[in-house]
Amino acid sequence: MKHGANIYKYAKVANCKVDEIIDFSSNINLYQPKCKVKTTNDLIVKYGDTSYKDLKKIISKNYGVKKTQISLFNGATSAIFALLNSLKLNKVYLYVPLYGEYEKAIPKTAKIKKIDRFKNIYKTPEKNSTVIFVNPSTPDGKYYDLKKLFKIWQEQNCTVILDESFLEFENLPSLRQEINNYKKLYIIQSFSKFFSCAGVRIGAVFSDKANIKKLKQPIWNLSSFDAEFLTQRLNDKKFVKKTRELHKKQKKELKKTLKNSKLFSKVYESDSNFFLVKNTKKTLFKYLLKHKILVRTCGSFDNLSDNYLRFAVKDKVSHKKLKEALREFHD
Repeated sequence: MKHGANIYKYAKVANCKVDEIIDFSSNINLYQPKCKVKTTNDLIVKYGDTSYKDLKKIISKNYGVKKTQISLFNGATSAIFALLNSLKLNKVYLYVPLYGEYEKAIPKTAKIKKIDRFKNIYKTPEKNSTVIFVNPSTPDGKYYDLKKLFKIWQEQNCTVILDESFLEFENLPSLRQEINNYKKLYIIQSFSKFFSCAGVRIGAVFSDKANIKKLKQPIWNLSSFDAEFLTQRLNDKKFVKKTRELHKKQKKELKKTLKNSKLFSKVYESDSNFFLVKNTKKTLFKYLLKHKILVRTCGSFDNLSDNYLRFAVKDKVSHKKLKEALREFHD
């Protein structure tokens, strides 16, 4: 599986409707209040504000960056491709395993080198190279204190691309403030994960003002609906509070379910809203799919195989059905 949430494909395999699938492969926030954006005629008919002034204002306030340090894109994946195509890349170091779209987005003219962060995380990259790191990581959800690594990158004059799309679930420290001190730092931010809006495609790059100016994009990069939706979500302080309360409770419940099943040789500790497990039962993925439960196989990640599965934190009902299915499993 190259990406989570491919429910359309697997609903066909399971011979069921899409909304019958319990999707543990998608690491979207389990708290999903109803959308309050009204699709008025004005919202649909009129051209939107190309500066996205209101949206950038609230992003600036919530993320502690200046409006001139924000570039918005039609999703984080679009941001990744746009950024990597705008830089003059020679040698790129990927700290693997990581989100597969990063490698796809690197121009063929660049040389790719990989650093196994499980085994050799402090290996020094070459001078003037580009490094890409996801924190918290995927698919294992580990958060890294990057002080030592960031110092190494600075000493090597590296261009640093840091993906912090999963920080908010546990309110972990960010390196966003370093944008003002290190001009070669770029931070990728997805809004779909924490703000439970995978269908609303908004991602961002945070960087120095001069870097942001160089990032070319279409004049209307976001729809008026997308911009209005995210503006409302970012202004909703109750959303953040409720999310973190539910996340803490449901994450604990999922971890207990996975460990108590005794079907996995290892359940990795996680600082995000999903768990990586090492699976010893070859038929488990297909078995769960027959029960209309979809999980993420991790064979598409470097140094992992389909023996590794990822389970996203879901609601109480979904966890109960997973628990029952795991209890009844026989290899």
